[in-house]
Amino acid sequence: MTKKILVSVAWPYANGPVHLGHIAGAYLTADIFARYNRLIGNDVLMVSGSDTHGTPVTVTADEEGKTPRQVFEESHALFLEAWQKLGISFDLFTHTDTENHWAISQDFFTRLLQKGLLYKETSKQIYCENDARFLPDRYINGECPICHFPRARGDQCDNCGNVLDAADLIDPRCKLAKPNEAHRLVVKETEHFYLDLPKFEARLLDYLKDKDAYWKSNVLAFVRNWLQSGLHGRAITRDLDWGISIPLDGYAGKCIYVWFEAVIGYFSASVEWARNRGTPDKWKEWWTKSDDARTYYFVGKDNIPFHTIIWPALLLGYDENLPLPYDVPANEFLNLEGRKFSKSDHWAVWINDYLKAYDPDPLRFLLSVNMPEFADTEFTWKEFVRRNNDELIANWGNLANRVLTFTYRNFDGRVPMPGELTDADRALIAKSEAALAALGDALGRVRFKEAIGIAVDLAREANVYLQTTEPWKTIKVDRARAATSLYVALRVIDNLKVMFYPFLPFSSNELHRQLGYDGDLLGAVKIETFKESSRAHQAVVYEPGKHSQKWTPSQLPPNQPLREPKALFKKLDEKVAEEERAKLGKA
Repeated sequence: MTKKILVSVAWPYANGPVHLGHIAGAYLTADIFARYNRLIGNDVLMVSGSDTHGTPVTVTADEEGKTPRQVFEESHALFLEAWQKLGISFDLFTHTDTENHWAISQDFFTRLLQKGLLYKETSKQIYCENDARFLPDRYINGECPICHFPRARGDQCDNCGNVLDAADLIDPRCKLAKPNEAHRLVVKETEHFYLDLPKFEARLLDYLKDKDAYWKSNVLAFVRNWLQSGLHGRAITRDLDWGISIPLDGYAGKCIYVWFEAVIGYFSASVEWARNRGTPDKWKEWWTKSDDARTYYFVGKDNIPFHTIIWPALLLGYDENLPLPYDVPANEFLNLEGRKFSKSDHWAVWINDYLKAYDPDPLRFLLSVNMPEFADTEFTWKEFVRRNNDELIANWGNLANRVLTFTYRNFDGRVPMPGELTDADRALIAKSEAALAALGDALGRVRFKEAIGIAVDLAREANVYLQTTEPWKTIKVDRARAATSLYVALRVIDNLKVMFYPFLPFSSNELHRQLGYDGDLLGAVKIETFKESSRAHQAVVYEPGKHSQKWTPSQLPPNQPLREPKALFKKLDEKVAEEERAKLGKA
């Protein structure tokens, strides 16, 4: 039965381009999962957008002498370019500064307030006397009071993962202070609205009861530890002038804090998507509790508490008929050449820069086979080159190219007519069909390394079969037998094309075409402009390909005309690793 699959993807802060760590953490996994579900016939809605508000944007604006709007619009344009070139197939990638998102976020605030789930409280917050303002959490660094990491942020410690209150930091420092400049920080009182999280504690514990069966153990352990420690009220407003205004009189100079309104984006983007296509109620098909509807949230591990505790609480408070996250398959971190990614240290590989020099599928391959699903992993340029040349090309690309090239040249550019199959022929076809089913099962369980490993192993077996049957020799003495072994290899390659498609959509689409199929397996990731009453904005949308390909075993027909074969991948010079490694750490 067709399912409604909502693929919700972390909203990147619009304060600069995304790097490979972000791609491995959330965006690639979401795209793989969405493409697989579309191919098996599910109705997929994949949404996200630029997180335009909050202090990461204003910090960058202050550092670069720009307005927050300039920073977010420049970053948003980079995101759209990246998703299009990398093939991240959002049905809608919008941003949080739309009229639609403002209205829905303010409605969440109002409804929660009316239900008594928000309260006002005067709290002590850090005030910078040099800048004459309260400092948002992201403007403050200091020592974590829990693990004593020396560079904790005011809202969260990147070392232990705990959400923090900036006033609790040890030796807090103003992030805007120049080197050798000390800003005087004092604690002052200010009034804000708080989300009454303790009121949701029992319902959240109940929500987690069945998650042992399919949630990642590291995600579940993180959430349970949080809940067992006891929930506390959390401020949802801040003294800021860049953000969504509080929909009440008397609160000028304060706005709804970004962590509260950004997660609402999954809901607001779904509503916007439906309106954009002229079907304003269609979003409800994914946002109504049903056995046939499931919502998945793809985020990095630093976002686990916001998507497993805070967002479910907001949904429960806003409308109990809305579905809570079915799964939150958060990834761990990808590191770079032995260190964490760092914007300030210029220790990063920005995806837009990568895509100017290299094709998307080799990167998608490396990040898939080396995905940080259960533990941190590492990207190195040496490994990128090795995986491209020794695995992607040597194992898979060369298999497809040499079989297609030999067949095209020796059998009139058509799929050969097979003779009687041997036990070995039938065994390989059966293995490929079993692998297709097993890989689909792994993707259904959001296990990506396991899934691509099945495809890689099958490609190796197909290479062994080819080395054993040697059709380039057999054709000289038994043309019918050569035709049969090539037909078997093409059937397996056709299955592998489907298996690799969620991971390697561009090369799989090209192979689909070379095998003689009509239509576009890939689909188009397009940038479109949408108008609201006050202004227009650009977004990424996905247009499915016009094809009949499904997640089913190959039925490649004999005599089907092939198209002229071309290599699917480019071999990389080993010097690439050294050259790219040398760029790290430089502005």
